[in-house]
Amino acid sequence: MATPGIAFVASPAPHAQEALGHLVARHGNAAPAGAAFIVALGGDGFMLQTLHATQHLPAPVYGMNRGTMGFLMNSYRPDGLLERLALAERATINPLRMQATTIHGKSYEALAINEVSLLREGPQAAKLRIHVDGQLRMEELVCDGALVATPAGSTAYNYSAHGPILPLGAGALALTAVAAFRPRRWRGALVRIDSTITFEVLSPGKRPVMAVADGRSVRDVLRVGVATDHSIAHTLLFDPGHGLDERLMREQFN
Repeated sequence: MATPGIAFVASPAPHAQEALGHLVARHGNAAPAGAAFIVALGGDGFMLQTLHATQHLPAPVYGMNRGTMGFLMNSYRPDGLLERLALAERATINPLRMQATTIHGKSYEALAINEVSLLREGPQAAKLRIHVDGQLRMEELVCDGALVATPAGSTAYNYSAHGPILPLGAGALALTAVAAFRPRRWRGALVRIDSTITFEVLSPGKRPVMAVADGRSVRDVLRVGVATDHSIAHTLLFDPGHGLDERLMREQFN
């Protein structure tokens, strides 16, 4: 008998598609627009895609890991799904909004749940100038790149670049350098979660830079602004005792 109110979505991976078939056969498959819950089957990358695709819908998203890392996912078990959904802990996160202007004068906007990154395009290091809330904070950062990460995304690329892990309630964003050359070994800073971080690309013709927001890239940027978009809220569901706050805490002691 079909279970109303659950919309299942899955990545193209064979394991995810197999799980989709089992769960749809057991519970049916509601349309996302009218669903009480959205269940995403895949890995963290697919979870980010699902959150972006469903940000206009009120239904919370519950992920089950059919991918690799699965930091944003729950363990996959086909049995007891209704009970797990009923008991799940909620975590609400806001994305970053990137506003990028290229050397050609074109403007682009994109949202990022994990991070906005600036990365060198060519063989030479990037040169960046950094403002926070309109105040110049760094005249010149010579680096492979820099990024702004949300607490939810602080264990992803930010952590690989030696940035800090941030609890959800920290009220901060991580501003992290990628392979900083000058200032030597500068790794970044913490800024208020309602701050606006602006990057200016110095020598963009000689040292081209691209901006990336959760996989969406803009090449040859001249200026990039990053700020939390509080008008958009994503609600994720986690099994009791395995919520996002707890996962972020555990990562700091691994």
